[in-house]
Amino acid sequence: LGKCLLSPIVLAAYAYNRSLSELGPGGRGEDEPGVLCQLFAFLMAFFGLAPTLLLLAMALECWLSLGHPYFYRRHLTRRLGVALGPAAGGLCALFCALPLLGFGVPMQYCPGTWCFIRMAGGGPRDLAFPVLYAGLMGLLVVAIGACNVSSMRHLYGMARRQPRRGAPPAAAAPRMEELDHLILLGLMTVLFTVCSLPLIIRAYMGAFAADINENADLSALRFLSVNSIVDPWVFIIFRTSVFRSFVRRVCRRL
Repeated sequence: LGKCLLSPIVLAAYAYNRSLSELGPGGRGEDEPGVLCQLFAFLMAFFGLAPTLLLLAMALECWLSLGHPYFYRRHLTRRLGVALGPAAGGLCALFCALPLLGFGVPMQYCPGTWCFIRMAGGGPRDLAFPVLYAGLMGLLVVAIGACNVSSMRHLYGMARRQPRRGAPPAAAAPRMEELDHLILLGLMTVLFTVCSLPLIIRAYMGAFAADINENADLSALRFLSVNSIVDPWVFIIFRTSVFRSFVRRVCRRL
């Protein structure tokens, strides 16, 4: 959804060779970006935070189902799962709308085809929101990493349990199934962490070290967008029978 909403705006800016503020003017002041730029900054912030919050919900569910199955069975219902998506989206929308209300400043970045929250060069009131945004993202990354590492530990313990003596060879199949999930979870955890950290680092460097570097900010946003592109491909490729059989051969030899 984020790609479908944001990409046409960028393509239109390149097609007309105009900045976002020129395509959608209407800011309250001369120095304030246009309405389209403010909307773009809101969508960028929202679609950076909302999927991370949903990933935390998924990581929590995985951890509870593996490590605390009785609690999971008793308290986590389908109704709760259905309500989590809209609740996470609503909370993220309220939080990311704060710059539109004056707490934080939307900013058009070079070359004028993308906008985000100002991360450097402003006053304390302007930089409080990016620091808060980066801090929240950092907490979510740590929580997701902790849940996934705990889930991987449970999967590893399940995979190490040997089948009973005299059991048929098919009894070893669940062990390889657990190893498949373990490797997939490890890959996605590393990918998510690597793609999320640059934006968090750039926000803190801009706020506390006054490091104004729009190219580095653009690279950090690109890293964050790479995660949502590569993650599904990792999942799709890993679920193919050919790739899984290759991984199982490597695991057996190791």
